[in-house]
Amino acid sequence: MTSRLEQLCEEKGLKMTEQRRIIARVLSDSADHPDVEQVYRRATEIDPRISIATVYRTVRLFEEANILARHDFGDGRSRYEEMPSAHHDHLIDLQSGQVIEFRNDEIEKLQHFVAEQLGYDLVGHRLELYAVKRGAQRKPE
Repeated sequence: MTSRLEQLCEEKGLKMTEQRRIIARVLSDSADHPDVEQVYRRATEIDPRISIATVYRTVRLFEEANILARHDFGDGRSRYEEMPSAHHDHLIDLQSGQVIEFRNDEIEKLQHFVAEQLGYDLVGHRLELYAVKRGAQRKPE
């Protein structure tokens, strides 16, 4: 079965080698926002011949083709997800590293209001919330 990411690659005219297909499937099947190392580990479980360099090149190719979105959640690693079809924001759990996608209409309205108050039309934004679970002890930095 062809993944959504593979279909997008084909629609954009990218040459799809078997290794690129595996990397595309790994990314499509990811419920999290993996970094390149995580993509590499998952891909080599399917095909041990895939090199880390191939994963880096493929991820960069997909990003340049606007098929993947890259995020920096402050942990020093670029993390990836399929280019979202609908806008969403992220909450990052600083203890577990879990990334939670959410959408909040009140926040969306407030961002437009703030831009308008400052004399601007909002054309896009990224919102990342960094949080710890209530009652959890925060790690010293």
